Amino acid sequence: MSSTTTSTESGTSAELRLPGMLLGAAGVVAVFGLVALGLSAAARGLHGTPGAYDGWLAAVPHSLLDRVGWFLGDMTEPQFYKSPVATVGLLAGAALAWWAGRRGARWAGFPISYGSGLWPWALGAASLSLLLSNIAFGWALADGWQPTFVPFVCVATAVVLVHGGGWVRLVTGAVLGAATTTPIAMLLIATVTGPLGLPVVVSNTAAMSVGTVISFLICRVLPWMRETAAALRADPGQEATPTPAPRTGVLADAFWTVRRVVADFTETQFYANEIASIGVLLGVVVAVLLDPAFPAYGSGVVPQILFAQALTSAVGVVVWRRVYRGGGWAPTYVSLVSVAPATVLAYDGGLLATVVGAVAGALLCPVIARPISARLPKDFHPFIGNTIAMAVATTIVVPLVGLLPGVG
Repeated sequence: MSSTTTSTESGTSAELRLPGMLLGAAGVVAVFGLVALGLSAAARGLHGTPGAYDGWLAAVPHSLLDRVGWFLGDMTEPQFYKSPVATVGLLAGAALAWWAGRRGARWAGFPISYGSGLWPWALGAASLSLLLSNIAFGWALADGWQPTFVPFVCVATAVVLVHGGGWVRLVTGAVLGAATTTPIAMLLIATVTGPLGLPVVVSNTAAMSVGTVISFLICRVLPWMRETAAALRADPGQEATPTPAPRTGVLADAFWTVRRVVADFTETQFYANEIASIGVLLGVVVAVLLDPAFPAYGSGVVPQILFAQALTSAVGVVVWRRVYRGGGWAPTYVSLVSVAPATVLAYDGGLLATVVGAVAGALLCPVIARPISARLPKDFHPFIGNTIAMAVATTIVVPLVGLLPGVG
């Protein structure tokens, strides 16, 4: 499988027209806005458990059940939800999308994991890497939160998508991911983002970038991976572009835009599928209704995070629409899992900060990510450019938002 295959089967025509895309973007943002308002109102009327998240974190080192919950919560921490309930929704939605896609169902959405057919191997590799991370570094949870989640959304899955499925590649990617990314993230948090007062996501995404580069370099010399790596580097590597489906009209473009925004919610797990995204979104809503003081680190700003994520994706999809034409792809999800939610958390969900952070992230992240991804070696997964963009853009945008009148 070519390492440059990063786009989903977008099903777009050669032209994506602005009127339809604006209609779809406005519609999806409005829906998320209403959901956020409704969820906020519901949360205020519920009796959440004070300190629910902090109590959970304190119990994790001493309770097997809580450790299992932490492991599950790690799977949705990349979206800033950190909720076992949201993870159940994510996995159920992804499994349904896989099942529907295998049977050619029209409602299956964008082919999960980019139509590679490797979703089970990717999930297995990512889950094993996450398990190894928790086993190796879970001891540090006695001192507070640790970035045990980091391997779930980088090295292991990338190795499978680049080198292919199979148990040897699954285990190789899992071990490399756990051995590199989590310790690098812990080091960067202690020495860089902590002392500088930057959002922790900067260290996490920087660790993903560095750890993935190291892992792919190691793959070049591992005897059981070397042959694949060499073949990939020799491959001219024409980017796989899906055959576009004929679509015409304002409503068709609007509907595609809605689908693309929703799919962005699971792009960070390399799923990029609307059904998987609906699953995780339903899961996080249920988690808030069960206990508003639990998801997203007990911050209480899940509604604002959801709104910011929809807004940043919608703006990005519209602004970068020319990249999507003819079946292409743009990294519009990058801000959704970095700049936008980090800004919400940094400024306690303030509306001005939320909107400015979401829009700035949508405009800046692809500008950083695309040139880097385009220049990576053929045996390196292009998502490395995306994680670099997450770290750089968050470092720039979040502090600058604080300089706005009425925000800082």
